[in-house]
Parts: sequence; C-alpha cells; structure tokens
Amino acid sequence: MAADRAPGLAECARALAAGEVTSRELVEQTLARIEASQPTVNAFRRVRAEAALKEAKAADRELAAGGRRPLLGVPVAVKDDMDVAGEPTAFGCRGEFPSLPEDGEAVRRLRAAGAIVVGKTNTCELGQWPFTEGPAFGATRNPWHADHTPGGSSGGSAAAVAAGLVPGALGSDGAGSIRIPASWTHLIGIKPQRGRISTWPLPESFQGITVNGTLARTVADAALLLDAAAGNHEGDLHRPDAIDASAAVGRDPGRLRIALSLKPPFTALPARLDPRVREKVRAVAERLAALGHEVEEAEPRYGQIGLTFIPRATAGIAEHVGGIARQDLLDRRTRDAARLGRLLAGAPLRLARRAEATLHQRIGALFTTYDVLLAPTTAAPPPRIGSMIGLGGLGTDRAMIAACPYAWPWNVLGWPGVNVPAGFVGGLPVGAQLLGPANSEPLLLSLAAQLEADQRWHELWPPEATTPAESPAV
Repeated sequence: MAADRAPGLAECARALAAGEVTSRELVEQTLARIEASQPTVNAFRRVRAEAALKEAKAADRELAAGGRRPLLGVPVAVKDDMDVAGEPTAFGCRGEFPSLPEDGEAVRRLRAAGAIVVGKTNTCELGQWPFTEGPAFGATRNPWHADHTPGGSSGGSAAAVAAGLVPGALGSDGAGSIRIPASWTHLIGIKPQRGRISTWPLPESFQGITVNGTLARTVADAALLLDAAAGNHEGDLHRPDAIDASAAVGRDPGRLRIALSLKPPFTALPARLDPRVREKVRAVAERLAALGHEVEEAEPRYGQIGLTFIPRATAGIAEHVGGIARQDLLDRRTRDAARLGRLLAGAPLRLARRAEATLHQRIGALFTTYDVLLAPTTAAPPPRIGSMIGLGGLGTDRAMIAACPYAWPWNVLGWPGVNVPAGFVGGLPVGAQLLGPANSEPLLLSLAAQLEADQRWHELWPPEATTPAESPAV
C-alpha cells in the first residue's frame, strides 16, 4: 500500500485481513502523514500517537490469531466534540479541559468494530459556524486550496479525509456541519437519522438538531463507517430501528421520482444561489435523469421553519457554555448566542419542539409524490480563510446564511441526508444533497452509490496529491 495517502476503509480492512499489511504499519503511515500536514492542513486538535501504536499492536495480535471485526486495525479520526478516553473534549474552545475517563458511545462502538482512533479533529467553537478557525488552534485549511476553508463545523474531519491523512472520520451535523465540509472538500458526508449514531453521554445534542455522522471518499466507506458507529446507549432519547447501510450500497435503487429544489428555505437574511453552483446541481439532476430516474423541479413547503431552529440551536449552545469553566475565553458571538439561548429556553423552546410534528407532516407531504429530494448543499463555493472569523454576530449570520442556507432544515426534521460531490467552481469543490424522509438512509445510499459509479468522483484527489491529468476541471 502507498504511504503518501490513506487507502479507503474497506481496502484497509481487506488488506489487514489478508495479511498484506499490519495495523502498526498503517497507523505509523497515518501518524507520519498527520505530522507532515499539521503546518499546512492543520486538521487535528489531538493526536494519540503512543496510544494508537499500542492499540495497533494489539490489533495485529488479534488478526494473527484469526480475529475478524469490520474495522479491525483500521485507523480513523473523530471530531473533537466526541469523548475519547484519556483525552479532553475542547469542542473548539480555548482553555484547559480535563482528560475524560470513558469513550462516548459512538467512539466505543468504533472501537468495538476494531477501529483505531488516531486523533481528534478540529472544529470551530461549539460547532456553530461553517468554517474551522479560532484562537484555540488556528485555521484548518482546505486540501483543495489552502487559502480557503474546508467548511465547518466538521472541517477538521473533512480536511483529514480529503487530504488522504485517514480513510474515514466521524463528524457531527447540527445545521449542515457534515454535509457542508463534505461539499467543500469533495467527499461523501452522511447526516443520518436522528439517533442513528448515539450522542451519549448526551441523551440528545443541541435539543435534538445535532447528530453524529460519517465522512469518507466513497459511498461504501461512508456506509461502512456508519454501520460501525451506529447503535444506541440505553440513555439515548432517540433510538431508531437498525439499518444495514453497507448492504444498501450494493442495491439498485430502482427508478425513483426525484424532486429538484433550488430555492433556499425562508431566512430572515438574504440568500442567493450562485449561478455556477446552480449549474453544477442541475448537472447532477441531468445525470440522475440519464440513469433512468424521473426528475422535476418541486419545492418543499418549509414555511417559517427557521423560527423553530433558533431556539433549539441557541438553547443547545447555552447548555454547552454552562459546562465550560473559563467562559471568559469564549468568542463573544458564543456568549451572545448562549445569552439568547437562555432567554428562549422556556416557552419558545417548548413551542419549537412541539412544532416538529407539524413540520414533519407538511414538509413530508413532498414524499407522497417523490422518493428523494435533490438540493444544493451550499449556495456558494468555500470562502477564503479569515473571511468570517473577525465578524460580529450579525455579520457572521449574514455570511453563514449567504453561503449555507440549504442544509439546516433537515436538522430540525431529524431526517437523513447525504452530500455527494457535484464538481468544481473555480477549482473549488461544491456538492449536492440527497435528502429523504425518516429512516431513508438505505435509499439515499443506494442512489448515491449508483451516481458514484457513473461519475467516479472518488478518483480525483487534491492537486498536491494528483498528477496534472487527474486535476479537477475548473
């Protein structure tokens, strides 16, 4: 196996089981790539070098004895909002945080599948923004162009996978925080059904709008990681029935009715779809039609869904801020959001939560006519590093909504979505979302896999790791 970039998850697992490589070799190569990339990509907040090598040694003993688990000996990364035993969970914040005694449930399940967590990836402060920068760790950069952000808030996980540092990573998605960086780094990003991957030790995260999910270069790898991490703790508030994501990847989706939605959901601040992104998403729709699907433009009845998002998001921030010892080190925008969250945590929050059932019914009516909704993941290509970091609260909101107005409604609904690459605008990746109703991951993944087989997007790498013939078209 080449050491300059990570093979896929499934390929790593196969090669380990066949004895073609050892886990120690894979982990050593991964750690070397991470170390070499930190001055430029800066994807990791914490690297578990000594612990990961020790765990690789144990995995090699198990493999030699005939042990087989889905990801036995495979190195992966997790976002730094997930608890890893022996490590702090700073969640993008400055200051000192205690090392924690136990894995969170998602990490525990990854380990049970045999995976080796090599480190924790960078995220913006409490996962609030579609960029991954801050005084706690600097700027995480997009492997496709170092002057641009990989997105956020799972930007470190996306950058680590896109740069070929690791074959897959966990992220979390509260308003597009997996799908947005997946879009801007040319990856598959799965935002699963609420509760599909546990958020324990939190019974739910950010009042139910945030879920854990996966980032990988291929649909099969993203599904394999989803299967490994999925499942629940007895304390979880949301516990959907299990699915077999990997099996869905190998199935023909059949002829589907697909609604193409290009209008941003209602927002109080302006949002406009970049014509170049519109063109790329329409091209995805045309490919789906060429594959035999029925595609036509139709818009969900979103209504005033944003009024239900704000109380849940800000109340969630207030809950997290309440557990931080040095609140004086937090970004002013974080403190202001927490203050608003405390004001909205009573009746407005209860009304917002209660409205979800009505939203399910009204927006879900689309799926009586269509099987899948196709929409842009973002309205624009990735912004430049530093373009949002120094803004005030209103300026940040304006910039976020202008760039990323499409992803967050599915967090309110709790339903699944999958980002797929849609091409390049000015050499920068953009994506499209496949969205479905409750528990529709198998259908979305089978459709994404069909599109991947047609488009072969996973064969492209960032320019630093490609030959000129492989470089993306502008």
